[in-house]
Amino acid sequence: MSKKEVKKGLQGVVTSYRRGKHLQHPNQVLLLFDAVKTRAEAATLVGRKVKWTSEIGSVFLGKVLGPHGNSGAVRAKFRTNLPGQAIGTPVVLQ
Repeated sequence: MSKKEVKKGLQGVVTSYRRGKHLQHPNQVLLLFDAVKTRAEAATLVGRKVKWTSEIGSVFLGKVLGPHGNSGAVRAKFRTNLPGQAIGTPVVLQ
């Protein structure tokens, strides 16, 4: 999948904050997109913008930083950290 093949408006899900055994990074979240299944496909999303909209209509904009693992997950950093309620909710690729 090349950058040209990745469509604007691709749906994904916020799965978690980036974390380790003892530390959580609330400024970075892990995202899974429907059409992305490998690390190479996830690498094509680096630099793309993502948007998360809260239930009350607030819009949070972020940027894909890089792949996470080998199953197509990506790391993203948002201008304002996402709240905990964002986990499990949809994001849209811009």
